[in-house]
Amino acid sequence: MGTSRTNAPAKLPAKAAPRGRRIKAPASPWAEAPAREAQREAKRNAVLTTAAQMFNERGFHATSLDDIAASLHVSKPTLYYYVKNKDEILLQCVRQGLEMTLEGIEASRQAGGNAVDQLRACMQVYVDIVTQPFGMCLIRVGDEEVPEPSRTELRRMKSEIDLAFRRLVAQGVQEGSLAPCDPKITAFVIAGALSWIGRWYQPGGDYSAGQIAEQCIDTVLEGVLRRSGGQRR
Repeated sequence: MGTSRTNAPAKLPAKAAPRGRRIKAPASPWAEAPAREAQREAKRNAVLTTAAQMFNERGFHATSLDDIAASLHVSKPTLYYYVKNKDEILLQCVRQGLEMTLEGIEASRQAGGNAVDQLRACMQVYVDIVTQPFGMCLIRVGDEEVPEPSRTELRRMKSEIDLAFRRLVAQGVQEGSLAPCDPKITAFVIAGALSWIGRWYQPGGDYSAGQIAEQCIDTVLEGVLRRSGGQRR
């Protein structure tokens, strides 16, 4: 008796996608590298700006990483993804203020004009910076709290600001647009007067930062004595 053979059903071929049509891959939940880096930098800047504002209001020692994290509504461990410790935060805040000032002064000088024009423009930049969080942090906290070797580097950068003012004062004296004076002492007076704005200025006060800058710069450059014709000298 022959063995009966069961015929298995034929295997159907897989249905191919229409020619010329590609299956769309799902969107990746991970951002591309440039976008990730931009997001990280934005968050790091938020950490630094918040820290600078708190250092200005409370003081460096009275501000903790817990305070900064709470203000940003993140956990303290999250901060360590962007900064190493509180000393590094302060270093970066002060460095930011210095770099902004140096870049602004250089841009003002590159704009041209005589020595007095450039000096006024540099003074304007200086006041603008010291009424902002990073510049205010530079003035209110200073580099004394920054550990070495960063302290030496920051003081070197500060000396560049001083030298820029000295050169412009010396140039103004040579041109005859400024009264004869000691450029070193005069630069100290200018920087000292304008730096102090960063200590007493409060946003939302009776005068805007621009109004304060205009009045203080006029006073430093023009003096407070009246001429016989009613003009200051």
